[in-house]
Amino acid sequence: MSDTVSEISPPAATWRDYYQMCKPRVVMLMLLCAAVGSFLATPGLPPLAPVLFGILGIALVAGSAAAVNHIADASIDARMARTRNRPVATGRVSLPRGILFAAVTGILGMAILVVFVNPLTAWLNLASWVGYGFIYTMYLKRATPQNIVIGGLFGAAPPLFGWTAVTGTIEPGALLLVLIIFAWTPPHFWALAIERKDEYATIDMPMLPVTHGEQYTKWHILFYTLILVAVSLMPFAIGMSGLLYLAGAIGLGAGFVYWAVVLLIGKNPRAPMETFRYSLLYLMLLFVFLLVDHYVFPGLTAMGWSAAN
Repeated sequence: MSDTVSEISPPAATWRDYYQMCKPRVVMLMLLCAAVGSFLATPGLPPLAPVLFGILGIALVAGSAAAVNHIADASIDARMARTRNRPVATGRVSLPRGILFAAVTGILGMAILVVFVNPLTAWLNLASWVGYGFIYTMYLKRATPQNIVIGGLFGAAPPLFGWTAVTGTIEPGALLLVLIIFAWTPPHFWALAIERKDEYATIDMPMLPVTHGEQYTKWHILFYTLILVAVSLMPFAIGMSGLLYLAGAIGLGAGFVYWAVVLLIGKNPRAPMETFRYSLLYLMLLFVFLLVDHYVFPGLTAMGWSAAN
């Protein structure tokens, strides 16, 4: 009897399963953007404590929201090849333990932000947690093919979190960084959605390639990519960044447009995943350029930013 039970029971959860529930690769990219927001908030080096505690609190709250996503999507994750091995979908992490893990990490993250950073950053993180964990995951994703456009705002906020952790205020520069990620999210996600279109159709998820077709989605990817390139030039246009960033933004933007066109033409079967992978590299390098430029040309960017404000 015990052998039979062991064969049908999922293996016990390990720390890696809980770590996987936090979607670490996604959260790491979010934390990079949050860290850059922290450093861009001041002309020189920001105070260390709010940056470190801010990153820790943001990571915990984001990990909690990701865990809620795992819990809410467990039934559909089990039906998709990309997600069927997730801890909650396989039963390695039970529903009660998953809920407890999400609650503990979320509350701990919020407590760190309130006590060691500032209430504004904590409230913004709570709003993002509710937006992604509940509004997007439990409603928008299942309600409209524009789910990622509307819900993208919740995932675009990390630079704002980093900025407010240092300044305690919401400023135009921080909102511009949010706008960049907001414009980046649709072409990034829709490229993956094209690759996984059949799986989304199987679970009746109204992703754009399922409801409107691949070609319609590809045109939208190109359209949003052009918007992204235009928005990415705005930090230079308002004097927030200098020539180093401008060169990086133009070069990276050209690469994104290239892959969007390749995807649209449709002769490369690997184009959806190549576009998706490039989009990750694009955002990471764009924010690295912002950070390096901020300290390579501090006088130039500070003067331009002051004049623009």
